Amino acid sequence: MDINFNKNEDHNKLKLSELRNKMAQVKLGGGKKRIEKHHAKGKMTARERIDYLLDDDSNSIEIGAFAGDGMYEEHGGCPSAGVVVKIGYIQGKQCVVVANDATVKAGAWFPITGKKNLRAQEISIENKLPIIYLVDSAGVYLPMQDEIFPDKEHFGRIFRNNAVMSSMGITQISAVMGSCVAGGAYLPIMSDEALIVDKTGSIFLAGSYLVKAAIGESIDNETLGGATTHSEISGVTDYKAKNDKDALDKIRNIVGKIGAFEKSGFNRTEAENPTENPEEIYGILPKSRSDQYDMLEIIKRLVDKSEFEQYKEGYGKSLLTGYARIDGWAVGIVANQRKVVKNKKGEMQFGGVIYSDSADKATRFIANCNQKKIPLVFLQDVTGFMVGSKSEHGGIIKDGAKMVNAVSNSVVPKFTVVIGNSYGAGNYAMCGKAYDPRLIVAWPSAELAVMSGNSAAKVLLQIEKASLEKNGDVLDSQKEKALFDKIKKRYDNQISPYYAAARLWTDAIIDPLETRKWISMGIEAADHNPNSKKFNMGVLQV
Repeated sequence: MDINFNKNEDHNKLKLSELRNKMAQVKLGGGKKRIEKHHAKGKMTARERIDYLLDDDSNSIEIGAFAGDGMYEEHGGCPSAGVVVKIGYIQGKQCVVVANDATVKAGAWFPITGKKNLRAQEISIENKLPIIYLVDSAGVYLPMQDEIFPDKEHFGRIFRNNAVMSSMGITQISAVMGSCVAGGAYLPIMSDEALIVDKTGSIFLAGSYLVKAAIGESIDNETLGGATTHSEISGVTDYKAKNDKDALDKIRNIVGKIGAFEKSGFNRTEAENPTENPEEIYGILPKSRSDQYDMLEIIKRLVDKSEFEQYKEGYGKSLLTGYARIDGWAVGIVANQRKVVKNKKGEMQFGGVIYSDSADKATRFIANCNQKKIPLVFLQDVTGFMVGSKSEHGGIIKDGAKMVNAVSNSVVPKFTVVIGNSYGAGNYAMCGKAYDPRLIVAWPSAELAVMSGNSAAKVLLQIEKASLEKNGDVLDSQKEKALFDKIKKRYDNQISPYYAAARLWTDAIIDPLETRKWISMGIEAADHNPNSKKFNMGVLQV
């Protein structure tokens, strides 16, 4: 191995260590003291509940672990958006589990909490996966109610989705394991079956203090909306559990009796490991996002037997397209080639840039995968489409539009991995979040923005200089550098994968070695929902 390999490896493993440290902090939720108080009430934490519910020694993936990261600091923060979401297995059946974290502001809903809950329901709807809600929430976080309450994608959309999902035949089970108040009280009751834990679970539209203030009635919360009330008097809940574990055991028993599902029929054979060492990814992936490398070497360390059958190998070389298997599943891969290549005319093409011929190739390949019912995997390290008079005269906008059209209208499930750069329209063409990937994850090396921090800082600096000069101010070289550094620092923070994950632009930041598991579980989830739609690009025909 050369010295650059070792430097890359050290850099990427430091990034991975940072990821693990941040994840360990996130898992503490509201902190150790609040966890201790939670346990003192005889309650398990959200993560403990999910771990108990899911099958032992089975795979699981967590959605939105870094949601809310660095946000709402003036309100004390909202680690993991105050709710834990995982896709895992219960009695061998793949399910989505959503658990309020009552150690974070008593499980109150911030704006990002609503967005994350809607993302969990979206995954359940797209894949027709059973969804389990473990409810322990004080309801809407009142100081920010205007950002969570009334709009289309706000709190109320959750209950609308409950109704739609029920009509679709998607199993929904709720366990009330703590507070469940006001509008939030509708969620468990709009589920197919609802459980409540004795003494710790409660459901009511208004608590005892509000009841006293509103109608003058004096009543304690347990009598008003506790487990005995709702299991024996109102009939609101279907099962009464002795404690958290009893409630989770009941859920496991219910899920274990769900019938088989109709499959999409995606092709799968016995899984085989890559023959090339996956850990070499850390040394292949360069430290700098502007450095060149061969994406083919990354692909070989992600796919079964390191076999990748290229489609149009000699044409449109700035994109790699081809067929492979990941954990046995047949996939079509679209990946940005990050080394300089020569096109069919002998012209040099920059790595990470999408040219007309590569956009044309990708469009045709995406159509072929739809024809063959093969899920698509996008490996992003893209700086955008090629610019300049030559590209414009050659119809780059037209060819790029065709690629975006193909991605938009694709009916096979799509999965996106942001490996490095994800800039500008390249993010769109390579199936960014706006183009409905079933799952979208980022490696710690990822950067998501309109353009790189360096490029953006230069543009913004010119605007700032022009504004200052208009007012008669003159910047010397030292002040100009200071201003550039200040702008770049601010922008670099925004292109961080953690900034994107905090806002749910991606579902997770993952160790590159977990990529195979995420894609495999994602395709398995997608296999639950047979799709009768036909691929159609409308008026933009190939």
